[in-house]
Amino acid sequence: MKQLFQGGTIVSPGGCRKADILVEGGKIAAVGKGFPAEGAEVTDVKGKYLFPGFIDAHTHMDLEVSGTVTADGFETGTKAELSGGTTCIVDFATQNKGESLAYALQHWHEKADGKSSCDYAFHLALSDWNEDISKELERVREAGICSFKLYTIYDAMVVDDKAIYEILTRLKELGGIAGIHCENRGIIDARLAMLLQQKKNRRSVADYPSTRPALAEAEAVSRVLKIAALVDTPVIIVHLSSREGLAEVMRARERGQKVFVETCPQYLLMDESRYAQDDDLARRYMIAPPLRREEDQKVLWSALAKGYIQTICTDHCSFTTQQKEMGKDDFAKTPCGMPGAEERPALIYHYGVRSGKITLTQMCAYLSENPARLYHLFPQKGVLAAGSDADIVVWNPEIEWVLSAETQQSASDYCPFEGTRLTGRAEQVYLRGVLAAEQGVIRREREGRYITGKD
Repeated sequence: MKQLFQGGTIVSPGGCRKADILVEGGKIAAVGKGFPAEGAEVTDVKGKYLFPGFIDAHTHMDLEVSGTVTADGFETGTKAELSGGTTCIVDFATQNKGESLAYALQHWHEKADGKSSCDYAFHLALSDWNEDISKELERVREAGICSFKLYTIYDAMVVDDKAIYEILTRLKELGGIAGIHCENRGIIDARLAMLLQQKKNRRSVADYPSTRPALAEAEAVSRVLKIAALVDTPVIIVHLSSREGLAEVMRARERGQKVFVETCPQYLLMDESRYAQDDDLARRYMIAPPLRREEDQKVLWSALAKGYIQTICTDHCSFTTQQKEMGKDDFAKTPCGMPGAEERPALIYHYGVRSGKITLTQMCAYLSENPARLYHLFPQKGVLAAGSDADIVVWNPEIEWVLSAETQQSASDYCPFEGTRLTGRAEQVYLRGVLAAEQGVIRREREGRYITGKD
């Protein structure tokens, strides 16, 4: 059955244009005007924007962390993504210490295969590094894994500077790239210990942001970028949260380095005053890095407007309020992370595009084309063009709606933006030409496919 999307405005990083989209067999057959409607199922999209399906390249589904497991596995988490217009995620398959890379990937396939409602790919997060892992990386790259994750923090995941240097060197040989969580572990551990010594407890969440200061992020960004410079390879700074961290990226670029940067809606729209609330509420906003100052929000929006940041992802790492209570007597034991899969596109449209901070075409770049290119999914994903998957988001720019835990798809029992009224929404979401979500309601589930990067 042919499908014809007629009368809409196609959005791409290069501009917007009135055009129709002809779909056949789950692929875009042609983009243009004057296609005959005979024999086709016609969808009238006049007055609507047509985006390529959004890509969320930073998610943590079914992740074992902090003595618990994230509230969203692939079943509920991908429904949340799909309902908001995201048709593909790139999740972090995580190698625990002592595991082979093959086992880590098999483990993540067991979590995701047959359960995902949007398409999915994997990064591979490395926690262990030795000669066997180095050899295994070649087989992993040949199997289509293009991107990897390194941490400068967390006992279970941290890799030291020597390992970072060696891993980046090996990835350069194999044509892979690393995204790196940048925070200085020593500074944070020292501040946590000092706080406990001074106050005899760590109950007040108001103390949390001071234990993970922006300069601890900036130091790690600076150090990682100098290591990458010695290897002469690009890297990705994930979930950048601060003015200080961005300044280190800009210094590296001035030296001629290629650095990709990702940020998240929470760092654009929330500030550290959330931690001054009642502790039970404040723990909901404990993420890592923490929420920063309003000044940091302004700097990040400006960086997006100027093209200094390449992607906006969620770092979707959801927990329930009960799970957050693990930190009731010591905030350091709170599992860090919060939901964000469903609301990301609408937040960026409402607060970014409608407010004039970024353009419609930039929104498309940051949410669709840039992550597709960066993670080797382009042109299968990230563009509305002949031969691409018919992942189409029909965007209604005028519809008004309210964010609420009652209506969200996430298994988390709270919505960080509860009660926020937004204008603009993914009215219909098509996955390979099939209507998969409408007005936030899932119409087709568990039809996501595993995809790999193209070299």
